Amino acid sequence: MRLGWMAGAALAIVGAVGAWGQAAQLPPGTGVEDQPAKIAENSPLGQAEAAIDGKNYGKARGLLDAYLAAHPADARALFDRGYCDDAEGHAEAAEAFYRKAISADPKQFEARLALGLLLAQAGSADAKAELESAVTLEPNPPNPAAKAQAYRTLARLLRESDPDKAKQDLIEALKLSPESIEDTLLTAEIAEAEGDKTVAEEAYRRVLKIQPESSAAMAGLAHLLLQEKKYAEAEPLLKSALARDPDDPALNAQLAALLGAEGKTDEAVGALEKLHNLKPNDREIGMMLADAYVQSQDYEKADAVYSNLLSGAPNDAEVASARGQVLIREQKYAEALEMFQRAVKIRQDDSDAWGGIAFAASKTGQFQLTVDALTMRSKLVSDTPVTYFLWATAYDNLHQYRQSVEYYQLFLKSAVGKFPDEEWQAKQRLAVLEKNK
Repeated sequence: MRLGWMAGAALAIVGAVGAWGQAAQLPPGTGVEDQPAKIAENSPLGQAEAAIDGKNYGKARGLLDAYLAAHPADARALFDRGYCDDAEGHAEAAEAFYRKAISADPKQFEARLALGLLLAQAGSADAKAELESAVTLEPNPPNPAAKAQAYRTLARLLRESDPDKAKQDLIEALKLSPESIEDTLLTAEIAEAEGDKTVAEEAYRRVLKIQPESSAAMAGLAHLLLQEKKYAEAEPLLKSALARDPDDPALNAQLAALLGAEGKTDEAVGALEKLHNLKPNDREIGMMLADAYVQSQDYEKADAVYSNLLSGAPNDAEVASARGQVLIREQKYAEALEMFQRAVKIRQDDSDAWGGIAFAASKTGQFQLTVDALTMRSKLVSDTPVTYFLWATAYDNLHQYRQSVEYYQLFLKSAVGKFPDEEWQAKQRLAVLEKNK
């Protein structure tokens, strides 16, 4: 089994369940209790904020709507109104009010932070800009924990795309508030993104020393150990974690990668089937399972997984090409050709798919298509003994004997005993072609 694909996909699953897996809590410094200058409790805005303090968001919403009808540019009231929607999970409405609050007062830290967190939770690229604006402002009244949260969220957003900047943001956060377990985990993730495996491993182990049940730290450390091929260290770590949390997707993904790396294909398939049952619509898990089926030569099951993935994402070129490879192994050449052609319509730089078209076309007697596909492939990557042979046989069948002889010779020069049947065939055809000159 291909460890690079398995381990890489497993790490993607770790990130997916660890970063924004749960709805973000409203940030410190953005609650009405943190607003500056107490206002009269019997005023409309004071009554609304008292209702928010009591988590009576429906009452607060009504009071604020009436107040904003008369004071539409009151940044504090607009923020409070967004806070109500945010607290009840109405993200779209909350975003609109936070943006209005920022428009009314661009220097309001609380709305910037709340909007940044909301956008980060939704995976929006706009989150970065809002949080970068937030860290240039000051909470009112001063609230170091709130500003630290802005820096931490930035660090998490940038941990893969710009790990150096992420590290600096985390350092700024730690100047304002004590280090937490989550900070140590983030340190490990940033170090791993920078390629500093030593620091990453130390950080993961620090987390596990304080919190031995941390699935994220277990999965992260196991990934590093897998990369370093320290399988004997990784296996007990993962099995211990899975004994406590048998349905954790990240841990199951890492175990599957480990078993694949150890050549325990049947056990790896079992682990991936369990993981697939837990997350049946997850693309990365489906790809891992299908690849494991291919390695165990269970092509029918691999085909079923790829077909299911394509039903949900018909324009996924990688899946279409992968399914084509399985259909080749099942000797379903016409269907394979269709898959490869679908793939190159979506992604014309897929050299493997062009090679697949050439092979499937050759098997179905479409020799001009073989030549056309090989021509496209040669623009992307160098020829191999296999493609030389495809060129040669295609030209041979098209009665273009000069080109055929040239490619048979190139094939024999590069094959050097690795393809005995095809080499014998090439020698026989060359003898015939030379004789008929």
